Parts: sequence; structure tokens; C-alpha cells
Amino acid sequence: MKKYNVGIIGYGWAAGAHIEAINKTTQAQVTAVFSSRKLDDAELTAKHGSPIKTYQNLDEMLANPDIHVVDIASYPSQHRDQAVKAANAKKHIILEKPMANSLQEVREIAAAAKSNDVKGCVCFECRWSNQFTVTKAVIDEGLLGDLHYGEVDYYHGIGPWYGQFRWNTGKKDGGSALLTAGCHAMDALLMMMGSEVESVTSFSTKSSSDIFKPYEYDTSSVTLLHFKNGAIGKSAAIVDCLQPYYFHTHLCGSQGSLLDDKFHSMKLHTDKGAWSKLSMKMLDSGDVSDHPYQSQFQAFFDALDEGKDMPLTSFPESLRSFEVIFAADKSAELGGKPVKISELG
Repeated sequence: MKKYNVGIIGYGWAAGAHIEAINKTTQAQVTAVFSSRKLDDAELTAKHGSPIKTYQNLDEMLANPDIHVVDIASYPSQHRDQAVKAANAKKHIILEKPMANSLQEVREIAAAAKSNDVKGCVCFECRWSNQFTVTKAVIDEGLLGDLHYGEVDYYHGIGPWYGQFRWNTGKKDGGSALLTAGCHAMDALLMMMGSEVESVTSFSTKSSSDIFKPYEYDTSSVTLLHFKNGAIGKSAAIVDCLQPYYFHTHLCGSQGSLLDDKFHSMKLHTDKGAWSKLSMKMLDSGDVSDHPYQSQFQAFFDALDEGKDMPLTSFPESLRSFEVIFAADKSAELGGKPVKISELG
């Protein structure tokens, strides 16, 4: 048996990818699943390759002292209550994005974890992707110099052909273009720019296509960011586009620029007449089976071993990203009025 037993909350599309990734880490295995649907222990045990007990009562699962970590992969509107319950039960938490659908709820989750001395991991797994680990290495090596402009954009049409469409269209669980998916791009931009945000200005709209008519909220938004160090940035969240998945990245600095998997660096004397190519695996799919959960979860369990917050996607780190995201949504609701992060309620 491994060191950490994990209980899954919500047995849907994302949970399958989470279970596979957790079971591949060196210290953890999934031993329990809570679902509102009745599930068969033997069937799940056979499917996932380790003994799994199923629950239809969450309190009963959280009361099991042999469960050390819970992984919340339920609907976003359920995240706050389930995460606070898990923290109060002294369970460490893996939490799918968005952390919750309001800033107050996100803060309550972070506060409950802190007061109960439990650690958290938010599924901003794109920070662990090859695309952004390589991009961050280029920045950290100084090959672009000091960044003064950056844009990271999320283009992914989430229509009826996509797994989460059936619940994603509602305001209750979808929330906004940023909350439902574009948060990955905003979070990646914040990591790349490396400065706290002073203020944001955001606008939103939606496609006139009948395909996206079921959505109860604007499915395209664009946010301009002013960073405290004087840099500026832009992040678009477009979940009503009709095109291949595209995670666009463009960074400009005092020594060079990076565009997706290409770069130019004065420091390396690369040819300014043509881009130099980086070897990286681009984020090219919204399918959870393609997401780098295993690297992220391994880092989480490694941090648990040391009694520390995990790098990159801890609750405190992710809370800062969600402050910017909710500020952007507030600005869009106000028709593009700038919102200062320091003035959030």
C-alpha cells in the first residue's frame, strides 16, 4: 500500500483522468469514490486497478480515518461546501478549477484549509505542461530580458460535442468564459509575467451562432491587465469559437520575444529575420486525458511529505489568480470599467 489514500468527490469526466494520474504517483492511490449515483465497488476496483469503496454519503466518506486526501471533481457550484467540509475533516484537498464561483467562496476555502492546517492543490495543471515549463525556463534564463508585455489566450469552442457542455451552459456551474476554461490562460499569463496585478479592464460578448445559444452568460471575454511593475498584458477567453483548440502565447521583453513555440533573443544573437524554434509539446487539446495531472499531483504529494505548500498551484497561489479573474468578470459586468485588485470586497 502507498502512503496516501485518496477519496474522489464526483465521479464524472474529470475524475477518471484524476484517478489514473493519482494512481501513477509514487505515494498515493485512490481508495474511495463519493457520487450521488450508486456505483459498484467491484466494477470500479476492476476498472482502476486498486480496491475502491464507493459512498453515497459524503460525511461518511470524510469520517473514514484511512482517507488522507480528497479530490473534488464535482460541479463548481458544489466546490465551496465540499472543500470546507473536507478541510474541517482534516483532509488535504485536490480541487478542480474553478475553485468556486465567487471570490468570497474561494476565500472561505483557503481560510478553512489554513485554519485546519491542510494543504491544497488547484487544478491549474497548465502550469505543469511542457509548453509552460519550457516557456518559464526561457524567461528565467533571461533570454527575453525584462517582460513589459504579455498575452496568453484561450480558444476552445465548448459546444454540444464536448463533455462538459450539458452543465457548462448554465450560469450556476459555468460562471463565465474565464471561470469555466479561460482561467487557465489567465493563470498562465500571471505566472509568466511574474508581477502582481494593479488593475484590470474587461469586456465580454457572445457568438450569435445557434450552437452556443444555450449559454446563459457571455462566452467570449478579453481582459487588459496593468501590473504593479508597470508591465501590461492581455488575456482572451473564447469558448464559443469554431476552430481548433489554441492556447496562444506572446511575450515581449527587453532582450527578445516568444510566440508560442518560437522565440527570438538578442542575448543569443538569434536571427531577427526568422523565429528560432523551441522543442516543446504545445497545449493542443481540452481533453482532460491530455492534461499534465500526473506531474502536478506528484509535486503535491511530494510537498505533503515535506509538510509544505506545493509549488505553483497551492491554495494561496491560486487565490491570487482568482482575485484577478473575479476582478475581470466584475469589470466586464460594469461594461469595461477598470477594477483595482486592492478594492475587491
